[in-house]
Amino acid sequence: MSTRHGSTTRRAVTAVLVSGVLSFSLTACGGDGGGSDDKKDNSATSTAPEKPEGSKDDGGNTVPDTSKTLATINGSNGFQITIHSAARDEGGFLTVSGSLKNTSSKQQFPPLQWNGEESQVKRTGPSFAGMTLVDKVGKKRYYVLRDTDGYPLTTTGLSGIGSGKSVDFFAQFPAPPSDTRTVDVQVPLMPTATIEIS
Repeated sequence: MSTRHGSTTRRAVTAVLVSGVLSFSLTACGGDGGGSDDKKDNSATSTAPEKPEGSKDDGGNTVPDTSKTLATINGSNGFQITIHSAARDEGGFLTVSGSLKNTSSKQQFPPLQWNGEESQVKRTGPSFAGMTLVDKVGKKRYYVLRDTDGYPLTTTGLSGIGSGKSVDFFAQFPAPPSDTRTVDVQVPLMPTATIEIS
């Protein structure tokens, strides 16, 4: 009987210790988010221009910085692309983010040409995989990066956009050399725009 009682006591003490350690760990890792460099969730659809880049919305999601406009591209197809930022990331990447607005009077679907021509990216559905950046000084063209499964590192799954509605997007590229200050953004069927890299 003493062996069984001792085993029960040890289990109870162990449970209390584990509970205490977990409580301490959760308190020490509190969710204030200060100094965090978490990867941005660029699928957020906030359009509040007063929020700085990387700030949190009320739901705890990271929202893009829409306080600046680097370029506005108006297409004859009823779409307007606004580029808000082109920021170098650690590791040699360049992330372009902005918004896509339907300026027509009816619902529209993004053109298939925006998806790119590669068979691997076509399976992701409507996206910005066909967007490219051109460094005119370095005479190089940069394509949207792909992950190890061939999926483009850009907003995918774009669907019909109602009249006057906007959606946020991002596209990640290899970063041009550090002395490159501007690049041309080229989206199929849209005019070319020059943006400044931050």
